[in-house]
Parts: sequence; structure tokens; C-alpha cells
Amino acid sequence: MLTGTVKKLVAEKRYGFIRSSEGVEDFFHQSGLEMTTVRFDELQEGDRVAFRAIAGEKGPRAIEVRTL
Repeated sequence: MLTGTVKKLVAEKRYGFIRSSEGVEDFFHQSGLEMTTVRFDELQEGDRVAFRAIAGEKGPRAIEVRTL
């Protein structure tokens, strides 16, 4: 698992970006959240998260996102 910080949230479209501890910016969608640990509405910019990164259509994508 990687760790990072929620950099930006786009609430109306239910997605955001995480800056990983390695400095990479990963896209995430609410469908990539571990809903048992966090809901999109509960996230705030600056929150620390853990996640897995996969190759998405337009670049790195975060899945299995959970708050720390």
C-alpha cells in the first residue's frame, strides 16, 4: 500500500487527486474508495490516505483508498 494526501476533491463529479509520498499525483473516483472505512462525503483536502495504484486510461489511478 502507498500513502499520500488528498490534494483536490471535485465533489459534484465524485472524484479527486491524491499526492503520494513519492510525489506522484493519482486520480481516484468514489468507486475506488473502501466504502467500509470512508465515504466520499467524509473526505477533505489534506486528509492522509492509504491506497493501491494501478495504471488508468489517463495515468495513475488510486484504488482501495482508505483514510489513515
